[in-house]
Formats: sequence, C-alpha cells, structure tokens
Amino acid sequence: MVSTYLSYDLVNRDLSASLKRVSNQSAVKREADYYEANIGKVKTVDEFMGDYRLYAYAMKAYGLEDMTYAKAFMQKILESDLSDEDSFANKLADDRYRDFANAFNFSTADATAQSATQIGNLTDLYGTTMAEQDASVTTETNYFNTMMDQVGSVDALLNNDRLRSYLLTSYDIDQKYYSRATVKGVLSSDTSDPDSYINTTLGPQRDELSAKKADAQTRLAAATTAAEKSKIQTEINGYQTSLDTIQNYYDMADAFNFNADSTMPAEGAQTAEQKATINSLYLSNQERLSSATAIAERDYFNSKMATADNVNDILVDTRLYNYIRTAFELEGVTIVRATIEQILTSDLNDPNSYANIYGKNNPKFLELAKSFNFNTDGTVAVGEAQTADQAASVATRYFSHYNDDQDEADEKAINLYKTAIAEVNSVDDFMAKSDVYNFALKAVGLDPDTVSKSTIRQVLTSDLTDSKSYAYKLNDERYLTLAKAFNFTKDGGITTPLSAQTEGTIKSVASDYIVKSTRFLDDKKTVGTKQDEDGKVEKLTAKTKAREEATEETKYFSEKMLSISTASEFINDERLVKVLLTAYDINPETVSTDFLKQVFASDLNDPKSFVNQQTDTVWAEILGTFNFDTKGNLAKRDDGSTIQTQGKILETENRFTRQTLEEEQGENNNGVRLALYFERMAKTITSAYDILGDKALLDFFRTSFSLPQEFSNMDVDKQAELVKKYMNLEDLTDPEKVQKMINKFTALYDLENDNSSSSALSILTGGGASGGISADLLYSMSQYR
Repeated sequence: MVSTYLSYDLVNRDLSASLKRVSNQSAVKREADYYEANIGKVKTVDEFMGDYRLYAYAMKAYGLEDMTYAKAFMQKILESDLSDEDSFANKLADDRYRDFANAFNFSTADATAQSATQIGNLTDLYGTTMAEQDASVTTETNYFNTMMDQVGSVDALLNNDRLRSYLLTSYDIDQKYYSRATVKGVLSSDTSDPDSYINTTLGPQRDELSAKKADAQTRLAAATTAAEKSKIQTEINGYQTSLDTIQNYYDMADAFNFNADSTMPAEGAQTAEQKATINSLYLSNQERLSSATAIAERDYFNSKMATADNVNDILVDTRLYNYIRTAFELEGVTIVRATIEQILTSDLNDPNSYANIYGKNNPKFLELAKSFNFNTDGTVAVGEAQTADQAASVATRYFSHYNDDQDEADEKAINLYKTAIAEVNSVDDFMAKSDVYNFALKAVGLDPDTVSKSTIRQVLTSDLTDSKSYAYKLNDERYLTLAKAFNFTKDGGITTPLSAQTEGTIKSVASDYIVKSTRFLDDKKTVGTKQDEDGKVEKLTAKTKAREEATEETKYFSEKMLSISTASEFINDERLVKVLLTAYDINPETVSTDFLKQVFASDLNDPKSFVNQQTDTVWAEILGTFNFDTKGNLAKRDDGSTIQTQGKILETENRFTRQTLEEEQGENNNGVRLALYFERMAKTITSAYDILGDKALLDFFRTSFSLPQEFSNMDVDKQAELVKKYMNLEDLTDPEKVQKMINKFTALYDLENDNSSSSALSILTGGGASGGISADLLYSMSQYR
C-alpha cells in the first residue's frame, strides 16, 4: 500500500489541481451549480432552511454536516448578530458556528430606510453639524467686524455673500426676496436728513401705515360683533408688521455711516458700538444658542456690573437677571425676582439671613450670595458689585449651563428620530413625518424651511451608482450626504444599504481580525496597567492590550467602510487593508498595492481575469465581498447576492470542494484526510483547547507525539499543558513549520496503523453510531466562551 506521506504528497503538491478535479466531478458540479443559481433567491432563514439542497450544501461546506437535522439550533446561529459578543453564535465554543453565521447576512439583510449604522452616523452628524453652526456664528461675526473696516462701499458690502447674509439675517430680511435697491438706499441714508433716501421713500410709507393703523384702532373700538373685531384686528396686525419692517430699515440705517453716494467715510463704515449692536441682532436671530451668544452675554453682564450701584440693576434688566439664573441653575418656577433679591442682599455672617437658612437645602443659594458684594439694603459702591475672581467664577458657571436646555432638546430629538425612523418604509413616510424630515435635513446642514420638498424627494430617490443622477447634479455635498444616509429606491421604496461591503461582511471581517490579532497572546502576562471607568487601576495583559487595540482598528474599519465609494479609496488606506487581509490570514506586508489594484480591476465572471488566475482562491473570495465594478466604482450587484455575497458564495463552494476532497482521500487512507484537515484548520487554532475540543485535531496531535489513547482521560487542563509542551502553537502561523508537522504525522501514522487505514467517519464523526452525533460533539457544542 502507498504510504500516507506519498498519498498526501500526491494530493498536496498541486492542491489547486486536486481541488479543480473534484469540483469538476458531475455530482459536485451539479450541487455547486444549484447552490449558485438559487442562493440569490433566498430572502429569509426559513426559505434557506426550507430548501434542503441549499441548506445541506452549506452545512457540509462548513463542516457541520452532522448537525443538518438541528434546524432550530442552526436558525439561532444564522440570526445571531456577530457584532454582539453575547450573541448565540459568538458564545458557542465551536468556531464553526460563528464561521457559518459569518457566511450569511440574515441578521443584517432586511430592507430598511436606514440601517443601525446609518442611523448612528446621521445622529452623530447632527451633533457635529450643530457644533459647526455654533462655531460658524463666531466665525461670521469676526469676519463681519473685520471686513467692515475695509469694505469701501455699500456695493462692496452687498456683493460679498457673507457680509450680505450677516446683514440681512441681523435685520430679519428674507435673503431670497430682498430689494437690493432698497437696502443700498437705506445703508446710504442719514435718518436725521429729511432729504435722505429712507426719509423720502420709506418715511411716507411709514406715515401712511401709521395713519391707517390709527384709523383701524378707532374702528376696532367702535366695533360691536366678534367677527368684525377679529377682522379689524387682523388688519391692524398687518399694518404693524409692515411698520416693524420699516423700523428695521431705520435701525439698519442708524447702524452704518456710509456717505450719501454709498462710499465709506474715512472714519469707517461703523463705530465699535454700531458693530456691537448689529452683532447682538445677528446672535438674537440665530435658531440655536452658541458660544458667541454666551460670550456676548458675559461681556454685557460684566460691563453692567462695572457700573452697578444697586441690586435693582440686575433685577430690572432681563439679560442680567437671566444670566445669573442660568449660571446658578435657578430656573424653577418658584425662583422669582424677589428670591434672587433676598439671596443677593443676604448677610453671610448672619446665620438667620435668607441665603444661610435656605442655602442648607439649596447650596446654590449660598454660592450665588458669595459671588456678589451687595449690602443688605441692596446698595454697593460703583465697581464693587463683583471682584474679578467672582466675575470669572460666575462666567464659568454660565458657560457650563447656558445651553443645557438646548442639549436636552437635542438628546430628545435624537431619541425621537431613532424611534420614528423605524416606522419609515418609503419616501412618502419620510416626507410626512416632520420630526424625521426636519432632523435629517438639519443633520446635513440644510434648512427644512427653505429647501423644496420636491428637491429632497428627487435627491432621496437618486441612483447613487449613477454619477449623472439628480443628487450629483446639484453639486452640493449636503444633498449627496443626505442621499447616502438612506436606502430609498428610485420608485420611493426601501432596499438594503449599498456600501463597499455589506454590514454582515464588515462585522465578519472585524470579528475575524480581533481573533487573529489576539491569537496565542498570553492572557496572564502583565504588560502594564490601566484605569477602569471608576478610576480603579488594574493590570493590563498582553492579550487584553492587543484586543483593545484591535477593537479600535475594527471600529475604524466598520465606520470607514460604510463611506468608501471607490476601490482606490480602500486600497490607499493602509489601516483598512491591514484589517481585511489579517482577517483572511494574509500578511499585509507581503501584498503590494499594485497587486491589489489588479485584483480589484478583475472581473470575477471572467475565468481569464487576474484574480481568477491566482492559485489561492482567497483573492476571488475577497473581491467577491466588495460591491465595486471593474472600474473600482461602487455598483449595485446584479447577481441577487443579498443574503450571501458573491465572495461568500465562492468561499462556500470552495469549502464544499475541499470537504469532498478530504472525504474522498479518507476512503482510501484516513491519515491523508487527517493531514489535509490539520493543514486546513491550522490557521484557525488559537489555543490548546481548540485541539483538545476537535476529535480529528486531537488524533493528529496524539499520533504526532506517540501519545496513548489514555491521554484523553487526563484532566483537561493537564492535557492543555502537554499540548503546549509538545507543540509550539505559534508555529502554526508558519506554513513551512506546519508542513514539517504534517510530514512527521504521516510517518508516525503509518507506524501506528501498520500502513493501514481506518474508517474516516470513525474519527471525524465520532464512531459508528448510526444517524446521530457523538457525545464529544454535543459537549463541544454546548460549551460557551
């Protein structure tokens, strides 16, 4: 009989040819063709498991053939969320189940307006956009104040988009429909000059409106019916609105010093006080509070305190009063001006003073009293209401709390959005739900009140794989960001998210990367310390440190992959490439950028393409997990690969072929099957317990080191110690060393078995029990991490 070594060598010396021979066998090819033709039609786990040929094919491919009958168990595997460490598949000790769940997208393949990741990204973007708007207010104010010193003329101001926007916003004038001639005339006017533009043009209008308003008020007083009174009141309100607009123009004219010919005088277009006035108006017309508003309020407060001589200076000025209420979080309805007055006029040396008595239950009363120096009668010497330290302390408090209500409102809006978006199943739903619609537009920086809903609908139903679609034609990144945040179809329905890789694949890669990055690392060796959330110092092991670093990289991978739109972006990002290749057991340092470019330029359907000419099929499997066309652009797959990507289909077929090859070899010589099995599984072994928990790997190990059958009767931890003593597990990462292990095994196998083979199934399925599974396998299956 041919030796085990020679039989193994005949198969392994050109493994790709051996696998190709098996794949061309009629029975194998027939099942592969059926799988490839039908897996794309599957939409649910029930459909998958209901087609026995598909289900059994995949189960065999992943080494789970003996568990095909356990459908309820396998359904829980397939529905597991692999990003959750506590999910069913992740908690099982046997990695075959996790690998099987990894091969499919059942937990993430549902059509949805937004995936969980998309929702997270949009809500994060909302916070970022709000922060940018805050910063923008300060930036625009500084820009306006600087440029107004050198603007030169009214025309130069109006020709500058940023200055014009700042001006019109300050005076609440519609930027789309304003009259340039009117604004130019107003800015060139001196309100004290009866012959100026504003007095000769808007003055008569104001007088006429005032007269009409007075007449209407007289008629209102004489009206006898409710209907008549309501009609006249509406008329009066209209006159008042027009009068307010004209007054805004008069205020605008007073805020500038341009000459009558629209040029800027030598002393400048505005004084510092005029700038402060328009700055205040601009801030007050912002939808959100900003740090610029807070700074303005602080400066206003401090300037008033510098001249204050009585506590009433605070109580009668709403801005001052609200400043200290906000700073000390005294916003309750029970806090009134009289309360603040009693606190500020308390004698802190008197235990019976208001602040001392009520400060026992509300320490903020005492803190407020200590921040000012008013006498008990409310008086104070000018300039002594606060020291510099007291003013700074109050300002710090104010900056900590001025936007608390806004932050709370933002959090509420985010929570409402997350709840409401789950009920959106079409563009119509999205447009009809104002909370969802407004939130999404604000998140990308669009104003829901000024953007056409028709425009938004066309953006959301654009085909993002077509560079000529509506979303791209607008040449506005905000609209493109909005379109990418949702999964609407061109007819307004919903579909699965389109990204460089499916979320299921991304999770799979991330999970595998963490496993591979922490492989064989010592979980007891201390490499440093770290603080937990409570500040407690704890030891940091090599494995823990590596896991934390790997988790950070997978977080980057998971987030970045959802925004990648071309193969070039991926290839040029070393961090992304490293995570992907490591997950597939490929050393990133051995792969060049040029090689990757050729892989991603390949057509998987062309047998002569670069990727299909590679000996290692893993490159075709990798390429098949990406949604790129041969030009490297994001493209929708037309192969129906929703539940399983083309790459995972290829991987499943390759696994099935490999399993079949090993079975065939086992029929003649079980040692060859064990050698092939060990070679395939070596890269998945992470600890001695992986060997002890796998009957075939254990038999390979026991034979390799001439250990008796009684070895398995020892305490399992003792067995693990012997595995690590005899076999350097880190050698499993080196293909040459793995080959030496196999050579040794094949020689010893013939010695132990007297060059004869035993039934393959006796080892790989646990004996001759018919129609069942071994106790060892059931035990392995039940063990949790």
